[in-house]
Amino acid sequence: MKTIEEKNRMIADFMGLEHTLNDSKTNKPFSVNFLYHSSWDWLMPVVEKIERLGFTIEKNFQPVDNDWQCLVVKGNDILFQEFNGQSIQAMHYVVSEFIEMYNNKNK
Repeated sequence: MKTIEEKNRMIADFMGLEHTLNDSKTNKPFSVNFLYHSSWDWLMPVVEKIERLGFTIEKNFQPVDNDWQCLVVKGNDILFQEFNGQSIQAMHYVVSEFIEMYNNKNK
């Protein structure tokens, strides 16, 4: 099972981002702290990229279980699904699972 950091690096690769940047003042490299697991500002562009590839991503609240459900769908097929009390964690999970599948298919 991948750690959050590993999943975030995989998402960053999918988005075409570098893992290290150079400090503009010192010109020394530093690692980027990716926040896909905790920031909708980081995660939503990923969702939009996946949707531009022809997949549907859904998020809805399940009041019976007091959980958020997130799904990645293609046509009538549910490819990935997650329930979690935190909607961003559920979305992060299905996005990272999708990207792992996408990367394996497109190697």
